[in-house]
Amino acid sequence: QVQLVESGGGLVQAGGSLRLSCAASGRTFSTYAMGWFRQAPGKEREFVAAISWGGRNTYYGDSVKGRFTISRDNAKATVYLQMNSLKPEDTAVYYCNAPVRAGVNPGDYWGQGTQVTVSS
Repeated sequence: QVQLVESGGGLVQAGGSLRLSCAASGRTFSTYAMGWFRQAPGKEREFVAAISWGGRNTYYGDSVKGRFTISRDNAKATVYLQMNSLKPEDTAVYYCNAPVRAGVNPGDYWGQGTQVTVSS
């Protein structure tokens, strides 16, 4: 069993930056690929980014490539999402997920979500 708690969301102007954190409980964190997904009102859930258990491999959705960076600290059981050059279309609730499979497919565990709002 893994529990995930996101933090770091908020309101930011277009072009700004935010860093999301996802703190995990459970001894199996370091063995899980972790990921971020997002969902905007009226839209389907979208894959944002994922990172392998050791941090060696990362994956990004096309809409965030070159702007977002995913990282993890297994000693702190935390995964991060650094979001730069934010756009209004990045506005969504962002969810942490584990264990991500095949790079982009969500696993069984979800956090409660954190709201990111980007104003134009």
